[in-house]
Amino acid sequence: MTEKILVVDDEKSIRDALSKVLRNEHYDVLLAQDATDAIQRYGSGRIDLLLLDLNLPGGNGWSALEWLTKVNPLLPIVIITGVANQRELAEKSGADALMEKPLDVPLLLRTIRELLDEPLESRAQRAGRRTSGFRFLPCDDRLFRQMLADRFTIPCPLPRPGAGPGANSSPSAQPGREPEQ
Repeated sequence: MTEKILVVDDEKSIRDALSKVLRNEHYDVLLAQDATDAIQRYGSGRIDLLLLDLNLPGGNGWSALEWLTKVNPLLPIVIITGVANQRELAEKSGADALMEKPLDVPLLLRTIRELLDEPLESRAQRAGRRTSGFRFLPCDDRLFRQMLADRFTIPCPLPRPGAGPGANSSPSAQPGREPEQ
């Protein structure tokens, strides 16, 4: 049976990118854009793992996390967030892992696989003492950008890290290089 992952993020580009990556790894993927949508999708059928952003419109990700951990304390949950300093709260709230955005996709995939492969007995023990198996996975956006560039056709170049909106990402605009004449 194919494992089903619910991806909850208010940013369509992140939902779409994660959906492509996860489907490429042969997971069934459900998408939700806010906490209400996540709770409805969870109620519509079996979910094997939850990827949850915390900063959501229409009820924040914390409320969805609280509800889902009460309904199914054995559900593996990976929080994905761009908000700093969330480790302690995530660890205490019932999440199994916290990944900061931008995501390290190979590490995310490995974490998902580890959580899905974990025996039910181990999940039950961890659910009883939630903090013992928590995983904190800091971000490295270079890996994410490279993975996207390697795996998918991107209609426009990704901006370079640190480049603001409208910044030229051509090689001639890189620091330390002379503009081409």
